[in-house]
Amino acid sequence: MGNLFGKHILIIMPKSQFCEQELNGVRSTLEQSGANVVVLSKSGQEARSVNNEKFQPNGMIVDWNKQIGISGKYHAIILVGGKGAKKSLWDDPIIPQILTDHYRFGSIIGAMGTATVVLVRASLVKGEVPRPEDDITYNELINLNAVCVDLPVTSFENVVLGQGGNSVNQFSQTIISLL
Repeated sequence: MGNLFGKHILIIMPKSQFCEQELNGVRSTLEQSGANVVVLSKSGQEARSVNNEKFQPNGMIVDWNKQIGISGKYHAIILVGGKGAKKSLWDDPIIPQILTDHYRFGSIIGAMGTATVVLVRASLVKGEVPRPEDDITYNELINLNAVCVDLPVTSFENVVLGQGGNSVNQFSQTIISLL
């Protein structure tokens, strides 16, 4: 399981109303594989999930490049969704810049559920997008001319997209195999 030792992975989460199944599932799988995982949100403050679970991120998104023990680029950046993604991630001005910079560098870029909209808006998705579990996200992706398919996970080059909480395991394994 220790094949990701020395790999630095950034997970960006909504500042509230995050999907704990996505966050906890992806984070624990990557950590169990030996990766150093940093979780950031817009506010950096304790967040509550959709099911009222509390989580304390490591800091704020604006400090993405100031994390202890990490110099240079992350090996992967993953966005997790939840109801709060629409408010705190979809229109964030910093996240697309971080994603585009890392994409060009060759890092793995991933998003789950409602957070897939951010990658589509940043023009980083060249293939198909898993059909999200909620209609608001689905309609936004259709408005952005994304091609939604009934698959739990899609990947193209260094971009991996997951449908949501039910695809965490397959999504995480795809990230691990690409790293």
